[in-house]
Amino acid sequence: MVRIVILAAGKGKRMGNPNLPKVLTPFSGRPLLSHVLDAVAESGVDAKPVIVVGHRAEDVMRVCGDGCEYARQERLRGTGDAVRSARSLLEEKAEHVLVLNGDHPLVTGRLIRRLADTHLAAGAVLTMGTVTVPDFDDWRRPFADFGRVERDKDGRLHGIVEAKDASPAQLSLLEINPNLFCIKADWLWPQLKTLTSGNAQGEYYLTDLAAKAGAAGDDIRTVVVPPEEAVGINTPEQLALAERLLQRRHS
Repeated sequence: MVRIVILAAGKGKRMGNPNLPKVLTPFSGRPLLSHVLDAVAESGVDAKPVIVVGHRAEDVMRVCGDGCEYARQERLRGTGDAVRSARSLLEEKAEHVLVLNGDHPLVTGRLIRRLADTHLAAGAVLTMGTVTVPDFDDWRRPFADFGRVERDKDGRLHGIVEAKDASPAQLSLLEINPNLFCIKADWLWPQLKTLTSGNAQGEYYLTDLAAKAGAAGDDIRTVVVPPEEAVGINTPEQLALAERLLQRRHS
């Protein structure tokens, strides 16, 4: 069974409203998170996803209601810690865990289903979405803050480096990580215990699991993600960009 975890604990300090959890920011008339939940329902992968809540958790739970389960991230210590917060809910129920972002409102059910199906068909330890862009200009500028996907000379993925930790050479890479993962659960839970926070942000990165799988020679698969579906919301400018992209999708 594939269970879905949606990361929704962030404060969204750059959005300009400290009293509103970022995932409840209005987008096309509804909260960001509601659009993600619509995509989950459309995918048919998980009828009752787990939402990781943190900042103003009760507000998020009130909006999403009883159709979801909730895990609390007591301290906001990164994406790896967020997924670890959901372990008690999923350890005995999930064979695979699919991770989504609560602030990526343009993700589609079709993509979620494709990520899950690719992972299951391959029998992979870890399957992740990747986005390749021609550059970081124009509307693609926000992607410059995304982690870079590193591959060896034969094209095998061997790690992800977050932008704040990357060298100039790594920052020049054009394949990026939108933080969309499907991971074998019995591999995931022990690996989360090994994550460390010795990085620029002092956080436990879920993305470090890619390097661990690569170093062990485990099977890693990737799914191509359309750039528009990977747009995340961290600023009012990015919110406006996503609105324009949504309008273009429906035109």
